[in-house]
Amino acid sequence: MLKIGCKIGPEQFPPLEMLEQVIAAEKNGFESIDVSDHFHPWSEEGQACFTWSWLGAAAARTETIELGPGVTCPILRYNPAIIAQAAATVSSLAGGRTYLGVGTGEALNEYPVTYEWPTFRERQAMMIEAIQLIRSLWTGEKIDFEGCYYRMKQAKLYTLPKNEIPIYISSLVPESAYLAGYYGDGLMTVGGALEMPEYEQMLSEVRRGATDAGKDFEKMPKAIELFVDYTGDLEKAVESFKKYWAGALIPALFLNKIYTPTMSVQNGKVVGKDIIQKSVLISDDPEKHIEFAKQYIDAGFTHLYFHSAAQDQVAFIEGYGKDVLPALKKMG
Repeated sequence: MLKIGCKIGPEQFPPLEMLEQVIAAEKNGFESIDVSDHFHPWSEEGQACFTWSWLGAAAARTETIELGPGVTCPILRYNPAIIAQAAATVSSLAGGRTYLGVGTGEALNEYPVTYEWPTFRERQAMMIEAIQLIRSLWTGEKIDFEGCYYRMKQAKLYTLPKNEIPIYISSLVPESAYLAGYYGDGLMTVGGALEMPEYEQMLSEVRRGATDAGKDFEKMPKAIELFVDYTGDLEKAVESFKKYWAGALIPALFLNKIYTPTMSVQNGKVVGKDIIQKSVLISDDPEKHIEFAKQYIDAGFTHLYFHSAAQDQVAFIEGYGKDVLPALKKMG
């Protein structure tokens, strides 16, 4: 059941370069990709293309690799019906190679275009209602919907997905992981932020939610993004990661009303080499990368998405595909 994936970063790269990356990922043995869905990047130096347009292009340019957002926020700047339609279209283009990752969002993406930033609990409730609506629309039936946050009258999708699209719910801490088991078809999280016992607790909460909902936890995907750089140039790797991604390492960004890339950069100024080295495995030794990944496999994660901030993403993908992926696939 182990699936090896690659993170595609629209916060760092323009869409045409991202297409080259996903094509390279497919050619070099990666089985899946996840791609952020952001309105703003973490840094003023970054990029921020429209992920759903890009996913359509990626679906048309690939043949086997699985595609999905890691993750989209199906509330606030989006109506969940639009996310249902977007995911169904990508699935149709890709012949069913699609999943949908969802989360409660960041102010960085939602507040600038809505002037709204509800509490975390309210956003959770909105997300749960959005998931219900999205699944209803995927049936192809005409939907009348009266929820606490959304209303629809005779809404219907006329282009349906080619697969039963699994919905992975994002969780960054054990306390919110129950929802992924209860309301979702799988979990998506980020490595390096917690200690391993906390990740084990997170998976335990997913199991509890799945059990309460009558689902088979063992069959549910448990996905995690892992920050890595396959290089011996420590200084260059740290510099690239800090330039584009430092804001993502500060939990306050996901909790507070930090809504511009400038604010994100300011918030991430506390991130130094020590924090990056703790969160990112930087090494040109394939055995270290294999051991790094193995601890998450042993903990119970089934889908690993490797995320590098290297400027030459194709070189990273080719090197990882040649030196690291074969050993990991033997573990699955």
